[in-house]
Amino acid sequence: MTIDLNSDLGEGMGSWSMGDDEALLSIVTSANVACGFHAGDPPIMREVTARAAALDVAIGAHVAYRDHTGFGRRFIDMEPGVLTDEVIYQIGALDGMARRHGHRVTYVKPHGGLYNAIVTHEEQARAVVRAVHEFDAHLVLMGLPGSVVLRLAEEAGVPTAHEAFADRAYTPEGHLVPRSREGSVLHDPEEIARRCVAMATGEPITDVNGDPLTLHPHSICVHGDTPGAVEIARRVRTALEGAGVTLAPFAPAG
Repeated sequence: MTIDLNSDLGEGMGSWSMGDDEALLSIVTSANVACGFHAGDPPIMREVTARAAALDVAIGAHVAYRDHTGFGRRFIDMEPGVLTDEVIYQIGALDGMARRHGHRVTYVKPHGGLYNAIVTHEEQARAVVRAVHEFDAHLVLMGLPGSVVLRLAEEAGVPTAHEAFADRAYTPEGHLVPRSREGSVLHDPEEIARRCVAMATGEPITDVNGDPLTLHPHSICVHGDTPGAVEIARRVRTALEGAGVTLAPFAPAG
């Protein structure tokens, strides 16, 4: 059994920081690096990609709506052509930084509001798929299983990866419970670790109603901005390895 462990990193800006990127990079196998639209800036992108390259951690472009104020978590109704342009712009910026260190971007993971929108929003999903395909059709597009964006990516010949979330509650349909609802984010490291082992080994977890839900992810995300993120990530990694699960990037490291 093999699973990838990813985290959203590089989400500071200027003198303001979020999460412990250095510690998380020593735990995860893939890094979703903010590309400047919801968070991140060139020096932060340089630092995170340099550290990822040194540790042979795969680098993914964490593309988002242009929304610093809302941290990219709000839906923006924008023209598909503009969205395609902005996604390509972000991938290119991060890839440029990665190549300075002999690495490269190997996958794309949309962030926040965009990630959630393209689960069902076909027009925006098609715009994102077009961006990935035009930039490099060999890049892997990561998303929620059953989402419109992954279906369209597969139809376009873009490789895909199914993602599950270590610290988020799920609806019976396998969608994420909105952050506005109480209980949408989990905080108990032991509970989170148990859920991750179940997800990685094909066993069911419980959805928000307490019913069984089975996921088959290629990658599990531990959020870098969750309180206690480093401890949670360490517990998850230890639990997975203790269950005989091998941790490795789902996409080549670079």
